[in-house]
Amino acid sequence: MEPLDDDRTASQQRASTHELPRVALPEEFLLRRVRALEDEVEMLREANQNLVLAAVQAQHLQEDAEAANRRQNEFLAMLAHELRNPLSPISMAASLLDRMPDATPQLHKLSRVIGRQVEHMAKLLDDLLDAARISSGKITLSTQPLVLADVLQQAVETTQSCIQERRQTLQLELPPESVVVEGDQVRLTQVFTNLLANASKYTGDGGMLHLAARADGDQVSIAIRDNGNGIAPEIIPYIFDLFTQGPRSLARSEGGLGVGLNVVRNLVGMHAGSVTAESAGAGQGSCFTVRLPRSGQQSVGRGPAEVAVTGGRKRILVVEDNPDTCATLAACLRDEGHEVVTALDGRSGLAAALERPYDVIVCDIGLPGLDGLGLMRAVRAAVGGRRPLAIALTGYGQPEDQARGMEAGFDHYLVKPVGLEALLSLIGAEAKNL
Repeated sequence: MEPLDDDRTASQQRASTHELPRVALPEEFLLRRVRALEDEVEMLREANQNLVLAAVQAQHLQEDAEAANRRQNEFLAMLAHELRNPLSPISMAASLLDRMPDATPQLHKLSRVIGRQVEHMAKLLDDLLDAARISSGKITLSTQPLVLADVLQQAVETTQSCIQERRQTLQLELPPESVVVEGDQVRLTQVFTNLLANASKYTGDGGMLHLAARADGDQVSIAIRDNGNGIAPEIIPYIFDLFTQGPRSLARSEGGLGVGLNVVRNLVGMHAGSVTAESAGAGQGSCFTVRLPRSGQQSVGRGPAEVAVTGGRKRILVVEDNPDTCATLAACLRDEGHEVVTALDGRSGLAAALERPYDVIVCDIGLPGLDGLGLMRAVRAAVGGRRPLAIALTGYGQPEDQARGMEAGFDHYLVKPVGLEALLSLIGAEAKNL
């Protein structure tokens, strides 16, 4: 029996030696798991810190980009203002030369050349500003049902002088009045004005332009074709990109900034439309086709046409801090028979406006001492009964600038350079008795 006891004891000893590792294993396993979890937690904590840092950095980058974009837009707006200011007296001086009773034919020709170049520079400024504002989402549309033929006719009238100067022929196929689109009249007119001006610019003297508009189901297509320089095949895929240009001669007699077509594409896209370009190659002419959704409305009611009622001799106050602009504008108005008083800063302008009644006030916005907005608010607050017709004449041309001007009390907001005929038309109209 004793050997059995010995065997049992040995067996128990062996069992005990085998049981001890089985008890220790879970503890070591748990310890290893705890350490692994702690390592994973630490890794997650570091990853979370990195994500937080990345998010903060991204926020800072976004804020920096937005600030840079604001500075860019502010710079472009100020650049446009500063460039428009000298264009205004140049334009007015050219108009004065053209209206001189003893001017020679050569002088008439030179004054019109100056006027056209001023208009060209003003358009370049407008395109640059529009491109910047579109890219930053600053342009909003004021849409309404529009008779497409009216929009196209307005664009034709705007470019007619350029086309006639180059002795080009423009063939028109306008749609019936029943063809209506939903759009912003100013912006759609800008689209077709840009395309017509572009076709004329790249078509030689005596060339042919053709505008045809057709309705096709729930869409309308407007094709502007020319027999001019054409477009190289490698340029067509990029023709609507910003600053894209085809090859030019060193003289760059037909140069541009490569901005106008980019503005066209973006404005058409904002109207849920599309624009395409086609050309058989250099020297083979080109065709630009705009497609727009057709409005469900089949007609647009037209109010009676406004008729300007001339009021004879007017008493006019001109407030303008640029001496050349002030002098040339006053000379133009006096040549029309008006009585003109001038002021070169806001405070003296306000004093003049309150000293005696005026039929019309033509006022700049960026004036020293007291700006045009403050001047007009003070005039509107002080003048009772018959109010003068107030016309803002300024280099600040963005929509928010115009909104502030109208809110301050201006009846019209004109952006420099302003054609003399347009200004005289407003001044010749019967002043409002608001």
